Amino acid sequence: MPVPTDMVGDQIGPIKHEVDARWTMAYSAALGDTHECYFDTRRNGGVVAHPMFAVCPEWPVIVESRDLADKWGITPEETRQSVHATHDLTIHRLARPGDVLSTRLTFTGVENKRPGAYTTSKLETVDADGHPVSTTHQGGIYLGVPTMGEDRPDVNAPPIPELGPTPKEPIAEIFVPVAHGAAHTYTESARIWNPIHTDASVANAAGLPAIILHGTATLALGVSAVVDTVADGNPELVRRIRGRMASMVLMPSTISVKVIDSTTVDGQDIVRFQVLTDEGGPAIDQGLVFLDRS
Repeated sequence: MPVPTDMVGDQIGPIKHEVDARWTMAYSAALGDTHECYFDTRRNGGVVAHPMFAVCPEWPVIVESRDLADKWGITPEETRQSVHATHDLTIHRLARPGDVLSTRLTFTGVENKRPGAYTTSKLETVDADGHPVSTTHQGGIYLGVPTMGEDRPDVNAPPIPELGPTPKEPIAEIFVPVAHGAAHTYTESARIWNPIHTDASVANAAGLPAIILHGTATLALGVSAVVDTVADGNPELVRRIRGRMASMVLMPSTISVKVIDSTTVDGQDIVRFQVLTDEGGPAIDQGLVFLDRS
């Protein structure tokens, strides 16, 4: 069935989560990111979560949004054909152990694109006092599935800055090994379970050559490399992360993170980066990390 544009405005949640150190530490460990700020509980102010940890409390409402698809006439088979295409995360502050977070999802757009129906959603995570912790604008494509109704794009999506042509040579290129069991480790540590990442038979049925690494894991590995390269390993400077998911990351393999350049706009450093697969395809394209050094 077509994806109806009438689903724009529908909501799911909020769903509550209790964050503990075991969860935040496991997430960073799964990425091989071992900075003391993620692990040393003796640290002044305690430990913080990795910037991309924000995807962890978002997962349950995403799962519920898939379950809600039946309401809109979207079949389970069509849901299985949906892929994560774009991710734009604003970090109001890093999550910490002891946080009680609530996450709500709102469908913000449905458009007809050449590959299929492009849907967007906004995920808002707040703490126990209602203060914002993270906000994500996320896009996905139902491959080969049309839309029904007039296009309704997300009119409130965060603007993408125009940074001009990219330089010929990047600031740095970092090679990151991806272990054979990386997807299994990430699945359990992030508490994000989708069997195309861990079950070869399910991946095969979905038309994939093998299980693939989660797009959010690939993005997180890119963010870690950027933070190490241009932010002195300090994740608390990160205010926004954006990227487009493209090529698949197979395991085992080695990805490369190209830190392209850094431009100061309105008091923030905007770092462009790209994550490439073993074969040179863009696993994460049009990557941006916004840093606030004030």
